[in-house]
Amino acid sequence: MDYTPQFSVVFNNIGFFIQGIFLTIQIVVVAIAFGLVLGIAGALCRTSENRFLKWVATAYVEFFRNTPFLIQLFFFFFGLPSVGVRMSPWQAAVLALAINFGAYSTEIIRAGIEGIDKGQIEAGMSLGFKKLQIFRHIVLIPALGKIYPALVSQVVLAVLFSSVVSQISAEELTFVGNYLQSRTFRSFEVYLTVSLIYVVLVWCIKGMAFLIQKRFFAFTQYIR
Repeated sequence: MDYTPQFSVVFNNIGFFIQGIFLTIQIVVVAIAFGLVLGIAGALCRTSENRFLKWVATAYVEFFRNTPFLIQLFFFFFGLPSVGVRMSPWQAAVLALAINFGAYSTEIIRAGIEGIDKGQIEAGMSLGFKKLQIFRHIVLIPALGKIYPALVSQVVLAVLFSSVVSQISAEELTFVGNYLQSRTFRSFEVYLTVSLIYVVLVWCIKGMAFLIQKRFFAFTQYIR
């Protein structure tokens, strides 16, 4: 039996795909913003001399880096309601993705911070810089420059991980694809389209990352 692709199912439902794309971008942007804050805080705790903070950050990183993202997502959406904490699919998706991204970015940022020459910090102190100024200008910005390509790669993975949130009925791109496939039974056309959209999203992220790197982190190797 010959199978003739019919991409009319894609064009007739372009509005659904656009809605899915926008929700995917929304979830990823919010999650990465919060995850980056968690990553910076976690990296500071990991490099702190305070043993308790270091232990808490280490436990956080080890737990969320060594458990499947799908299980983390199910815990926030299905597990927490058992103790009275209920969230919408969007909230659970953002929270799970942010915490997961924060755990991975903690280790990336920590590596960047530990790569800063201590002599530079001592020079800043001798010049009378305050601790916040030293952290911002001598530690954080150069550290981000060093680990920028790795951080961008983690952002790309976060975009791809976002497809998993369709399992809790968050109506992002993959959810839209699953919905249309169940209604039209045109699996080839629908999932090919979804795949190509993810490729375009990743290309756009890499393009923007390249421009940001060229503008703010020109001393690092360009992203490919």
